[in-house]
Amino acid sequence: QVQLVESGGGLVQAGGSLRLACAASGLTFSNYAMGWFRQAPGKEREFVGAISRSGTITDSTDSVKGRFTISRDNAKNTVDLQMNSLKPEDTAVYSCAAGRRSSPFSTREYDYDYWGQGTQVTVSS
Repeated sequence: QVQLVESGGGLVQAGGSLRLACAASGLTFSNYAMGWFRQAPGKEREFVGAISRSGTITDSTDSVKGRFTISRDNAKNTVDLQMNSLKPEDTAVYSCAAGRRSSPFSTREYDYDYWGQGTQVTVSS
């Protein structure tokens, strides 16, 4: 049974930092590209960033470029999202996802096969 479990969310003031972690089990982790998505109240889920199977290629949406960094450890089956200079508009439920339909990865949520339950990030002004 595949499981993706996020952790590290919480409440932070604007300008602060959080590091989200996603622990994967039940799959051959290195065969999957990993993505991070977020959904704010009343809004559609949106792509935040993704990392290739080897971890050598990453991309992120323009609104977080230069502030968020994605990394993975294939030995530990984990993928992290380091979030710096947080803004109130970053408030959302953040979810990690695993997919193997695209290379190096997809920005589209329907290309991902497995999802975590999400972790809440709240940024106060």
